[in-house]
Amino acid sequence: MEPDDQRDTHAALTIPNIITMIRIAATPLFIILLIQDEYQTALVLFLLAGLSDLVDGLIARTWRQKSPLGAYLDPLADKLLLSSSFLALGYFQKMPAWLAVIVISRDVLIVGGIVSLKLFDLQVVIQPERVSKWATAFQILAVFFVLWAQVTAFPPVILWGCFYVTAALTVYSGFQYLGRGLRILNHNS
Repeated sequence: MEPDDQRDTHAALTIPNIITMIRIAATPLFIILLIQDEYQTALVLFLLAGLSDLVDGLIARTWRQKSPLGAYLDPLADKLLLSSSFLALGYFQKMPAWLAVIVISRDVLIVGGIVSLKLFDLQVVIQPERVSKWATAFQILAVFFVLWAQVTAFPPVILWGCFYVTAALTVYSGFQYLGRGLRILNHNS
């Protein structure tokens, strides 16, 4: 048997979970900053949110504070911030609306697929593929570049290149999730 400080926890209020909850609470502030054209402050808040994501993960692993609640809260916080960012930046025409639709549609597809599989009482293990991680990384980069472009001069070719790569990776990963869900359904029917 391991000492208490050597195993993961089932406690809800761990330091990583508190950091994640703060990140969730900061999302509305981030959107308000975008609405008020406060892009420099929004950029700083976006960077702090990204840093907090790294810190809470590091603390959870280092101090063995991984928890079931954290396993749900952390990706929720990430998706909430990213989806809100794409929605707001697409609406205010700071990025192409088609890109916002692609990113949000993939997330809706994933959540809808998980709910559908749960309705059939099928076990769902959420484990992102490598391309999904790359898609998320480029989504973060796209938001960062858009915010940075609002604060200082930024080469449009790099911005648009990032948009197209983000779209391609997001669509590809969406099809991967769809294929995985269909295989689970077919295997269990």
